[in-house]
Amino acid sequence: MNAETRYRWTSASGSHAGMVRQKNEDACLDQPERGLWAVADGMGGHACGELASGMVVDALGDIAAPDSLPGFTAAARAQLQSVNSELRAEAASRDVMVIGSTVVALLACGCHCACLWAGDSRLYLYRAGRLRQLTRDHSQAEEYRARSGFDPAAGSRRIARNTITRAVGAADTLELEEEAIDACAGDMFLLCSDGLSNEVSEQEICNALLPGDCLYASETLIDLALEHGGRDNISVIVVRAEDPDSDEQTVLNPALG
Repeated sequence: MNAETRYRWTSASGSHAGMVRQKNEDACLDQPERGLWAVADGMGGHACGELASGMVVDALGDIAAPDSLPGFTAAARAQLQSVNSELRAEAASRDVMVIGSTVVALLACGCHCACLWAGDSRLYLYRAGRLRQLTRDHSQAEEYRARSGFDPAAGSRRIARNTITRAVGAADTLELEEEAIDACAGDMFLLCSDGLSNEVSEQEICNALLPGDCLYASETLIDLALEHGGRDNISVIVVRAEDPDSDEQTVLNPALG
């Protein structure tokens, strides 16, 4: 890393099977000391989803310490492509269509960040009291919305919102989307599986992130998803960028209230 601005990264994570599912096929990677976080939502049934999501986060966790953000991102891509090949081979050996997992990963180096994702697990940025979704769902519902301008859930045409169009293990070649972000002190990021985003509103997310406490936010969001039905596995990672030279990292800016 060069001599540009660096941040102290703090984070908290949690995962819950929910109120309906017997197993939790989500997995989280929470490594603030390395600037690396990921959520994976497995699919395939018969413990295959748990296998897939676990392989995704394990592979990302094996990345060597980065010396630059481009190198960090390239290493993450390579690891995910390798897992993709392994999952394709595993599915063939078990004679099943797909053993796969969504992935959303946040990588930080200096004050620069990158997001990689495939599927409908999301990354949000909370900055100056405003929430912005940085990822675009790779799902049939989102593709229909992009083409037509209409929400499929609001019209006569019903499209399952959980039918995804990209995932690690879903095709021979993994298609990852990437977004670059320049972080600011006080920024908060939320990585989550659709078990959270399908249950909790953006206003509720804002309310949970407003105090600036990662642990409080992660616990509150999981509790809200459970209160709203908890129909799927729920995974959350909340990340905060703090200025290491400031004595007020955890003090809420009154302007955000």
